[in-house]
Amino acid sequence: MRKLVLYIATSIDGYIARPNGKVDWLEYPDFMIEGEDFGYQKFIKTIDTTIMGGDTYKEVLGFGIPWPYADKKNYVFTRSNYPPMETVTFVGENIGQFVKELKAQPGKDIWLIGGGKINSIMIEENLIDEMIISVMPITIGEGIPMFSRVSHEQKFHLKDHKVYKTGVTQWHYAR
Repeated sequence: MRKLVLYIATSIDGYIARPNGKVDWLEYPDFMIEGEDFGYQKFIKTIDTTIMGGDTYKEVLGFGIPWPYADKKNYVFTRSNYPPMETVTFVGENIGQFVKELKAQPGKDIWLIGGGKINSIMIEENLIDEMIISVMPITIGEGIPMFSRVSHEQKFHLKDHKVYKTGVTQWHYAR
């Protein structure tokens, strides 16, 4: 069975985006080391599918670059209407069941890109198998939390961790 992996960055105070959804704080120059991608290229080779919420989809579209996941199957969970895109499927109903069925299909792992609402649905339904969390050495004071709601305890174990020269720490948890 495929795994659903949350690969995400957060501020020290637990926010994945500003209140308006912007993630500009991730590009703070002090976080960047030339040639360091925080394991992104290694991770991206392990997945063939992405899932995200509508707000995250809008944010990615706003980066001003071509769709970065064109070689993947992409699912956006939203009730809003967006213009069709060849490599994106929009899903509006029963997203928990949809992801259960997706995990049962053959293929590589699935990247849960976010955001907070979708992350919460996936954790609530016990669908997240692994989390790779990069904690950026910054507080942003307010914003969108990684999970807007977690109603029950779930245990994960630390599979790996890494500390980067810039102070970014990355934790890899698994069930």
